[in-house]
Amino acid sequence: MSAVRARLAELGLSLPEVAAPLAAYVPAVRSGNHVYVSGQLPFVDGQLPATGKVGAEVSVEQATELARRCALNALAAVEALVGLDNVVKVVKVTGFVASAPGFTAQSAVINGASELFGALFGEAGKHARSAVGVAELPQNTPVEVEAIFEVA
Repeated sequence: MSAVRARLAELGLSLPEVAAPLAAYVPAVRSGNHVYVSGQLPFVDGQLPATGKVGAEVSVEQATELARRCALNALAAVEALVGLDNVVKVVKVTGFVASAPGFTAQSAVINGASELFGALFGEAGKHARSAVGVAELPQNTPVEVEAIFEVA
């Protein structure tokens, strides 16, 4: 078992199947020593566990867990493309939060993804990040996360 898979198991988590693209793109692409993961929605077994705006229909706590699920889906894409043991560094995370008017805690929501990467990769999980509030996301999902990984 890989070190990252062992850490996932310690956290009571497992990698899902790679989410099927919703449009004309692929889940992840390698270019040189980097893997660029497309925006991942928080699908669980092909379904969104919640929909709506954070700060209205979806709580910060729910959205934070959804961001964590997005990160798991991103890791599944990396595993399928190059294997998680080849990850050298989490470089950049961008999180999009479908935000109700006046909602400003996007950073807290995207911590769900950032904290998971930190728990799994330690020092190599520390990354640059953007957390952006948006009016709408695909399929009315509350959260979407994309990431860039340096790989061996």
